[in-house]
Amino acid sequence: MTPHINAKPGDIAETVLMPGDPRRAKWAAENFLTNPVLVNEVRGMFGYTGEYRGNRVTIHGSGMGMPSLSIYANELIAQYGAKTLIRIGSCGAMQHHVNVRDVVIAMTATTMSTPSRGIMRELNFAPCADFGLLERAVAASRTRDVATHVGGIYSSDVFYDERPDLTEIMTRHGILGVEMEAAELYLVAARHGARALAICTVSDHLLTHEALPAEDRERSFGDMVEIALAAAFD
Repeated sequence: MTPHINAKPGDIAETVLMPGDPRRAKWAAENFLTNPVLVNEVRGMFGYTGEYRGNRVTIHGSGMGMPSLSIYANELIAQYGAKTLIRIGSCGAMQHHVNVRDVVIAMTATTMSTPSRGIMRELNFAPCADFGLLERAVAASRTRDVATHVGGIYSSDVFYDERPDLTEIMTRHGILGVEMEAAELYLVAARHGARALAICTVSDHLLTHEALPAEDRERSFGDMVEIALAAAFD
């Protein structure tokens, strides 16, 4: 056990899907896994382990923001032996051709600061996805009737950002969307020799101000979960 995960040895699968919201972990486990079992509930951060087409998989919440994700990603890899971590979350679109309900697969994750900044010091490390996972996720998205975009995203360390100039710069440089976790996930995975990928469903749009109603979010996130599972196992 760790300070934040009370799962027993062997409870966590080598492949872990990580939504930010623990309730989304519960929803995904109940809808996509066979025989899901609750293996963690410390601080209400639910983790479930079950099977997908005969493969063991854990779906575990990460919390909101890079500091929270860093705690869970580090413990899942270092103490529980996770080897593949796939973020399944939401993002805000930053390009006009990216629409609400579309899926964004992150090749890279730009950031101003992460919890790993102290380790990197003066180095501007470029966090990126595992290519094998990325390649399979893109292939899986092409077999589904869902608009998918592949490219760079921005991991912000604040939710209520008051930097319209920064949004303009990101948009100008082709950043597809903004979220709050992927850059640290890619850094932690690189540090420990694990594989990582971030797949996000667009829940709102920074340019048009369109947003998914709360009740529509779960129904729209199914494609993302299926793509993540296919990337891990197909």
